[in-house]
Amino acid sequence: MANKSIRYGVNLRKRESAVIAQSKSKYKCDVCGKQTVKRESPGIWRCKYCNATFAGGAYTLKTASGETVSRILGRNE
Repeated sequence: MANKSIRYGVNLRKRESAVIAQSKSKYKCDVCGKQTVKRESPGIWRCKYCNATFAGGAYTLKTASGETVSRILGRNE
């Protein structure tokens, strides 16, 4: 189902569909290790298995800048 806000340009529609696919996919939970973390609202992610809540990016659980900061601080996950 395509969003009606993006109308013209195949590259824009492809980029939008990739972002939507990222936000709808499941991510691995850092607490329990299961692939059950889903987006509740922009920036809020919840594990359906252990009910842990995470703050992350609007469309992905971990943003590129957040991963860079974790690497600099030495908190590799």
